[in-house]
Amino acid sequence: MKMHASVLFGEGQGCRVEEVELLPPQRGEVLVRIAAAGICHSDLHVIDGVIKKPFPVILGHEGSGVVEQVGDGVTLVKPGDRVILSWVPDCGRCPFCTTGRPNLCDNRGPFAAGTMADGTVRLLLDGKPVYNYGGVSSYAEYAVVPEQGAIPITADVPLSVMALVGCAVTTGVCAVINTAAVEPGSSVAIFGCGGVGLNAVQGAALVNAAPIIAIDRFPSKLDMARKFGATEVIDASREDPVAAVLKLTGGIGADYAFEAIGNPSVMTQAFRCLKKRGTAVAIGIGAPGAEIGVPAQHLVYGERRLVGSFYGSARPRVDFERMLRLYEAGKLKLDELITRRIGLDQVDEAFAAMRSGEVARSVIEFSRS
Repeated sequence: MKMHASVLFGEGQGCRVEEVELLPPQRGEVLVRIAAAGICHSDLHVIDGVIKKPFPVILGHEGSGVVEQVGDGVTLVKPGDRVILSWVPDCGRCPFCTTGRPNLCDNRGPFAAGTMADGTVRLLLDGKPVYNYGGVSSYAEYAVVPEQGAIPITADVPLSVMALVGCAVTTGVCAVINTAAVEPGSSVAIFGCGGVGLNAVQGAALVNAAPIIAIDRFPSKLDMARKFGATEVIDASREDPVAAVLKLTGGIGADYAFEAIGNPSVMTQAFRCLKKRGTAVAIGIGAPGAEIGVPAQHLVYGERRLVGSFYGSARPRVDFERMLRLYEAGKLKLDELITRRIGLDQVDEAFAAMRSGEVARSVIEFSRS
């Protein structure tokens, strides 16, 4: 079938809307009509070369839609199901999946190479391969995804809201409640207040952490952080964030610190602002080969910990619906995350707004395209 998609042809380039061919779903795959797709910083990482992908590629790993067709052997969804797309499809059989860690599945397939699980592509432009991103590629009118990557949702909520749960909400909120298991009354510092960081802020508010300290270099993002539950803010362009966190915590440091940027030096700052027995959680994705430096004595003498959080240590089939129940109960602000609703031809503008700190999330709504 023919469809329109936003295609990236190389690092440092803009995206361009093209008519591409989408091949039908094969065994274990489903065809999804995309309703909404979030513009995420990880997609920008591909443009900037932080995440390496083959080109041309259709970006987008945060999306929602409706199942249109299923391939042979599909049992997890059926046509008509409303789904959130997960860029971490799990096999359900490996040691990580069977011990409740499906985000770390050993058998995710060659999605990093931009192909489907069988090593082939489902996207063509002028008869030549177009690669997908994360097994999703939601910057397009349709997508073929593995059935494990289409999570059926029963909650009666807008598809635009559902899309955000596919990455930003789950990655941020679940880093707080799953990875770190933050206790009520804990002091929390969040470095970086983009889409993921704002969700870490509201995750901390959800578990009644106090104080909740938001750190960023853009005053506009700090203003947004206050709306999502931050009790204190630090402008890192004007003062040393480590010293500021220590001051706000009476000189002892934070119980928990979250880094939602992917900058190794900021990860070090998150570690340095901890109290004894504190935990720093790295959420952001760093560049290939990047390393984090921490003071060895600071690590050992205070029993401080540095851990990673991949996809919020999430179990998509459980946590996606859980996030939406919290939204329905008024516990999570998801509508407020959507700063701009755009068409498919406005992807480059959305990335520019992200770079300038103007938005929490831009969302492509395909009825606008």
